[in-house]
Amino acid sequence: MTNPSITIAGRRIAVDEPPYIIAELSANHNGRLETALRIIEEAKKAGADAVKLQTYTADTITLNCDSEDFQIRGGLWDGKTLYQLYQEAHMPWEWHKPLFEHARELGIPIFSSPFDNTAVDLLEDLNAPAYKIASFEAIDLPLIRYVAGTGKPMIISTGMTNAEEVAEAIEAAREGGCKELAILHCVSGYPAPADEYNLRTIPAMIERHGLVTGLSDHTLDNTTAVTSVALGAALIEKHFTLDRNGGGPDDSFSLEPADLKALCKQTKIAWSALGKVKTGRSESEKGNAQFRRSLYVCEPIAAGAPITRENVRSVRPGYGLAPKFLDTLLGRLAKRRLEAGEPLTWESIK
Repeated sequence: MTNPSITIAGRRIAVDEPPYIIAELSANHNGRLETALRIIEEAKKAGADAVKLQTYTADTITLNCDSEDFQIRGGLWDGKTLYQLYQEAHMPWEWHKPLFEHARELGIPIFSSPFDNTAVDLLEDLNAPAYKIASFEAIDLPLIRYVAGTGKPMIISTGMTNAEEVAEAIEAAREGGCKELAILHCVSGYPAPADEYNLRTIPAMIERHGLVTGLSDHTLDNTTAVTSVALGAALIEKHFTLDRNGGGPDDSFSLEPADLKALCKQTKIAWSALGKVKTGRSESEKGNAQFRRSLYVCEPIAAGAPITRENVRSVRPGYGLAPKFLDTLLGRLAKRRLEAGEPLTWESIK
């Protein structure tokens, strides 16, 4: 079976390629364009494959309403209304063009999560190479169809969804014309406990849907993300900030530059270690034959004399016959005189 793949800005993404690492800028600009620009620079330095934004305004994502439905109770954003949170967190639309230009100057792909059709239109004007559907929008099937209509690769995050909703999102993407689709396993907690991630879901998703599958990781370190690679994650998304103590809405559960650099390195090592099904001696083992055991002559053996337990032993190094042949060789005769310290070989035995 051919591995499913998508391509973003010329980079093939599939389980047989190194993991594709997305640095999610989200609200970590903290209201400063200069900070957002620096985050892109640091993501590039750390080795990320792409930077992702979120494109919405408070008015395109919610209502300016103080009723109980719109109040946030508990968690990181306790005490705010939805409108207040998104007013603080949103990426001003006039920043998008300089951010896209800066990323392209640096040579790192940049795309975004649109939260309504007008956001898609803005991103199309900027020639975004791909789109990400956020977990909470995975049930917005009209939005998914509209994004699919761009013809660009699409990534759908599946936090908060059940199996039926995931299937509906995939169907909507296909109906809208999406040809290159990936899905992300996700737990939409901020932060999310590692023990809720149930990473064995990833191979089940791959088998069920036959799509490029990855992980949107909201845990506080890299362990969960690195582990996901062994289970088939082909792309990994992590929130990224300059300073976890920066005070922004998403800073506290985001990676700092050193952490992102480690993630890029560790996931590629994990992917490389998976390799392929192989038996036999590896290249790095070939110089270590002297540390294996084999059969060596320990007392001189005259030509025509029998092999015994007294004149042959299993010792290191490993250049003689394997110890498993000892019982077969006992009693057989030497073709010639064999000296102590000589490896026993088939050529030396009658």
